Amino acid sequence: MALVAIVGRPNVGKSTLFNRLTKSRRAIVSEEAGTTRDRQYGKCEWNGKEFSVVDTGGWVVNSDDVFEEQIRKQVLVATEEADLVLFLVDVQNGVTDWDEDVAVILRRSKLPVILVANKVDNNSQLYDSYEFYKLGLGDPMCISSATGSGTGDLLDLVLERLSNVKDESDVEEGIPRFAVVGRPNAGKSSIINAFIGEDRHIVTEIAGTTRDSIYTRYDKFGFDFYLVDTAGIRRKNKVTEDLEFYSVMRSIRAIENSDVCILMIDATRGIESQDMNIFQLIQKNNKSLVVVVNKWDLVEDKSQVVIKTFENAIRERMAPFTDFPIIFASALTKQRIFKVLETAKEVYLNRKLKIGTTKLNEVMLPLIEATPPPSIKGKYIKIKYCSQLPNTQIPSFVFYANLPQYVKEAYRRFLENKIRENWTLTGSPINVFIRQK
Repeated sequence: MALVAIVGRPNVGKSTLFNRLTKSRRAIVSEEAGTTRDRQYGKCEWNGKEFSVVDTGGWVVNSDDVFEEQIRKQVLVATEEADLVLFLVDVQNGVTDWDEDVAVILRRSKLPVILVANKVDNNSQLYDSYEFYKLGLGDPMCISSATGSGTGDLLDLVLERLSNVKDESDVEEGIPRFAVVGRPNAGKSSIINAFIGEDRHIVTEIAGTTRDSIYTRYDKFGFDFYLVDTAGIRRKNKVTEDLEFYSVMRSIRAIENSDVCILMIDATRGIESQDMNIFQLIQKNNKSLVVVVNKWDLVEDKSQVVIKTFENAIRERMAPFTDFPIIFASALTKQRIFKVLETAKEVYLNRKLKIGTTKLNEVMLPLIEATPPPSIKGKYIKIKYCSQLPNTQIPSFVFYANLPQYVKEAYRRFLENKIRENWTLTGSPINVFIRQK
């Protein structure tokens, strides 16, 4: 899927445009410590086509002193990672020195750029947009992200510029796609090298959906899958590695193109906010999950108590989704590397699980009868029948009720937990729908 990045200095309306393109109404930037920042990533659908959108501004935090350097780094990331950049400028403020600096970076990159003049709220302001021709990035597209004026024309232009980006790569259907993701220095490169090893039995490298994702076919030791890799593993990037935005933006590629995500966590640092951001991306894209606690060879105390404490901490942070495998491994010593591949394969098969309607009803209806949905306003909710939906990306179940609108999220989670207790769906997300019978 194509990736579009929105760049621009603070307060030009990036978040408002992002909300409009992704049809989201929530606030984007929160200054509260620990707030997950996955909200700056979303999907936009226009005229039957879908692409991903990233609002770069969401990762800039705190004081004005650090703004310029942080934003400059993110513009560099955007030019490396995205297929198209929307460069947002503010008609009411005109061209600033910072706008000119960014324009230099964008002109040097060979990436398609659309110059977007925002806050054009009336026709007289159209003339003010002519000033932006001096940036050397072509015709400014005039919009108002607050009112939505001009955004339809902008989306038409985006699709036109993305027409050369392939949606699918030339890979065989039915073969699992595993992505190794995680923040910088968690050991992604090391574990991929450990998987492939010196004996590259292989291996075909196919340029994927974008210029960054690469599929590597792995077909030895009884395995056959594609490793969804990112260019960060293959070439040294030009941007500081510890930039949080960088690791998230790079992960978007691999996650979208995969079936199972192998999330690397550094045993010496524990689970951090960047790990949570990447986990949120995995969940948002309905991908299966295997968590690998890497660098386990560096941990002195490897007792069962320590392992259990580590596991509980990870599951607590990632709740309510807790039904996924956790493997303690070392890419350096190759400890449990084979176990990682075996588990990823099992999780992929769990994702394909099909449950017969008769069996599903035999198990679930007595459980529902014993613990029915709580009544609301004196109305009793009855669930009489359930089945698994065919041909879905992840296991999806529908329960038919007389009053589906009164079934709360807590009860939906109860149904999901009961399905997981009775069938092996470890690592796989599932959907539970309540519909009118």
